[in-house]
Amino acid sequence: METPRKLWGRVGAYASHEDPLVAASNWVALVVAWNQPFYPLYLYPIVGERLAPSLLTFLSTPLFLAIPAVARRRPLLARALLPVVGMANTMITAKALGVQSGVETFLIPCALIAAGFFRPPERAVGLPLVGLAFAIYWLMHDRYGAPLAAYSGEEYASLSSLNALSAATLTVFVGLLLAGLAGPRRAAPDQGDGTT
Repeated sequence: METPRKLWGRVGAYASHEDPLVAASNWVALVVAWNQPFYPLYLYPIVGERLAPSLLTFLSTPLFLAIPAVARRRPLLARALLPVVGMANTMITAKALGVQSGVETFLIPCALIAAGFFRPPERAVGLPLVGLAFAIYWLMHDRYGAPLAAYSGEEYASLSSLNALSAATLTVFVGLLLAGLAGPRRAAPDQGDGTT
């Protein structure tokens, strides 16, 4: 059995990349994947046994976990996948729990990732993804239909607070990563065609 230190070393090696923006993207993906199994546990004190719809969030877990592997061969694609998978997960959860749960606040860190994890020559990738985050909110808010579970007003208020806090925490984490990448280290060692 591996010690926690060795396991952490393996995680670090999996997330590492010579391009600091790719490495940061990998870390965000792994942190989100790590936290997803706990989401139903956070919901249980609020909604009790009616948390089954939240299990749909696990559909995106393998995709988040795969992002560092994709980054080995296609770093630009991997960085684009991160906000796309995040937005898809947000939409699935909005359908599952209802927009009253406040889960759409996760579109904010998705937009920040799309805005911050692409360099000026890559704006043709990043800016449309920022627009996609806004478009999803504008086009889909209140159009998901009936949620898969219905909760009381008090439960929705608690869910909204939980999701707002979680989205804010993720936004701050992304911001801290980007702040650590500011300056000359932000340039990639070799941009090439974005596929290596």
